[in-house]
Amino acid sequence: MAELEIEIVPVLRDNYAYLVREPASGAVAAIDPGAAAPVRAALERRGWRPSHVLVTHHHHDHTAGCAEIKAAYGCPLVGPRAEAVRIAGLDEGLGDGDTFALGRAAAEVIATPGHTLGHVAFWFAGAKALFCGDTLFVMGCGRLSEGGPEAMWASLKRLRALAEEGRVYCGHEYTETNARFALRLEPGNSALRTRAAEVERLRAAGRPTVPSTIAEERRTNPFLRCDEDAFRAAVGLAGKDAVAVFAEVRRRKDAF
Repeated sequence: MAELEIEIVPVLRDNYAYLVREPASGAVAAIDPGAAAPVRAALERRGWRPSHVLVTHHHHDHTAGCAEIKAAYGCPLVGPRAEAVRIAGLDEGLGDGDTFALGRAAAEVIATPGHTLGHVAFWFAGAKALFCGDTLFVMGCGRLSEGGPEAMWASLKRLRALAEEGRVYCGHEYTETNARFALRLEPGNSALRTRAAEVERLRAAGRPTVPSTIAEERRTNPFLRCDEDAFRAAVGLAGKDAVAVFAEVRRRKDAF
């Protein structure tokens, strides 16, 4: 497995930015810097200099620090081509199936519309690391800010199909609420209860719940299980197609 050094940087109220370093080249990507100051502080503490800024989508809480970091370090801003007009200062646009090179590491760009229309994720297959912004959360998924349920369900299925040992680095620390919602849907699910207890321990200790893994999400994330008969029966939607189940579960989460 190719190695990457990954630093989780809490920003704003509950966002995560990430610093990703490829050791052989020293190349560093700052991913989704919703605020510049904490990202710059982490860079200085590590003694790293960013070679790129990456963004998954245009929302301000993922892009607000981009201009300052670009100006301070002279590095290009790379993000979704489909949102180029909504991301100020975008230097390189990428789309589905493109490859982003970070030193000797390569990330596949995966289009994940649903939260926003042009949202992308970065999958470093060699390092088994997924940076998925606001599409997939630990035990949750993003709101349908611009896309419909069909698009988001298709995006989630693509991420669900990645290697089960893949680590999930998402854009927010929403896991405690997500766990409570999942347990409301399936109060008798022992796997959910076990995982919710672990989430509670991590947060009580002031630790992040990221990264998760694709395998963990397949087992306990309700939004990835909308095509499972047992899950559909548990939420009172037996016989419904997966998109309809997803749309209803997302509606319930929005009102939770």
